[in-house]
Amino acid sequence: MSIPRLRSVPRRLLLHHRAYSAAVPPPAPEHQQQLARDDAFLTALDTPTARYRQLISKGVLRQDDHQKGIIAKLQKLNDELKGYQLPAIPSRSLTDSFGATSFFSRLLVRPAPAPAPSSQGYSNSPKSLYLYGSVGTGKSMLMDLFHDTLRTHSKERIHFHAFMVDVHKRVHRLKMQGGEGDLAKDVAREVARGSSVVCFDEFQVTDIADAMILRRLLEELLGLGVVFVMTSNRHPDDLYKNGIQRASFIPCIELIKRRFDIIDLDSGTDYRKIPRELSSVYLSPIDKSTNEAFEQKFADITEGQEIRQNRALPIWGRTLTVPESTTNVAKFDFKDLCGAPLSAADYLEVTKSFGTVFVSNVPRMGLGQKDMARRFITFIDACYESKTILYILSEVPIFEAFSDDRSKLSSETTDHMRSAMDELGLSSDVVSSSSIFTGDEEIFAFARACSRLVQMGTKSWVEGAV
Repeated sequence: MSIPRLRSVPRRLLLHHRAYSAAVPPPAPEHQQQLARDDAFLTALDTPTARYRQLISKGVLRQDDHQKGIIAKLQKLNDELKGYQLPAIPSRSLTDSFGATSFFSRLLVRPAPAPAPSSQGYSNSPKSLYLYGSVGTGKSMLMDLFHDTLRTHSKERIHFHAFMVDVHKRVHRLKMQGGEGDLAKDVAREVARGSSVVCFDEFQVTDIADAMILRRLLEELLGLGVVFVMTSNRHPDDLYKNGIQRASFIPCIELIKRRFDIIDLDSGTDYRKIPRELSSVYLSPIDKSTNEAFEQKFADITEGQEIRQNRALPIWGRTLTVPESTTNVAKFDFKDLCGAPLSAADYLEVTKSFGTVFVSNVPRMGLGQKDMARRFITFIDACYESKTILYILSEVPIFEAFSDDRSKLSSETTDHMRSAMDELGLSSDVVSSSSIFTGDEEIFAFARACSRLVQMGTKSWVEGAV
């Protein structure tokens, strides 16, 4: 049966037919057999393998034997999760207390006599997947493909930043409610009650607090039977590399290596290097001509809509002022967006509230603007994850916004940056070097942001085809 037959048997019509049939006498046996065949056809089509074949046939993806093997692993997990249910999740016990007086002690420190996580969860749950590879290996595409074809409502796909924001919100609420004892255990139980499968994109660890929280949450969630599909740029052994008190995070790494199937996505094909037509979303330098073009683009997109001045966007009990906005379009000056001490939570709320964002007056950033550069990178990550359409008016071409005067860069810095660019499939002709980022994680985050800006500048992105 060919794929186009799907259009002649839409699932909504089959569901409507069943709802109607429930109110009338049961259909004849031959009709029941036809319904069963239709169901089997739709189920067979809506799988990771079938979706992957469709994307290849449409020319969205290219034939890749290595990626085909990964799809087979996703298909296997998809099959194993059919009908999967978590074991009973225990309620919080009044005896769940460490006797600790410090909030962070209660959250991060695991007591010596703590009982092992649920053995039922460990023994009965399918093995989780950890997909890692450099930018351009199709991590997010594979994640979306798996999540979208998973036939359960008890699932969640979430980005690292959004996950940590949600965790901190839950911990704050539990603390305000007088929570004592192992708060990470309570958060894990809340997450498990909502999702038996968690698709966790861009897994990364950058500071000690997150490292300890993630360690505890993974221990508890896996113990409760939650199944993960994670993507990361790093092999588990390289997570939180050179981080403060990394030895305390090693048990989490060992847990991942023991409970996850570790899959390397690198196959030599960089999907972001496949040529795509660019769109005119980044304007530079800042002069009368580009200013007029920038303002005209904003006027064109918001035509016929009410433009509100200084909209108050509520975030965590406070407000963020949006200088100009409609219901789905916002415009900021760079200093309003990155000159203030905003966090990933703020930027995620902005991209969640507005599908299109304009940012004007983006400067060239040197050592004196390192904090602003970090916030801008966090903002770009939020836009990328939310598939936000981003328009930028900048002092220099946006890919040079983080760069210094090339004549002032040492050869050592340039070599270090070139290594990061090579890993991300970027050339020095596209992205300038920067000396304001020094650590490995900072340099990689900078290079990844530039790579994402390239992708977000394509017509396919702007037209919603990504």
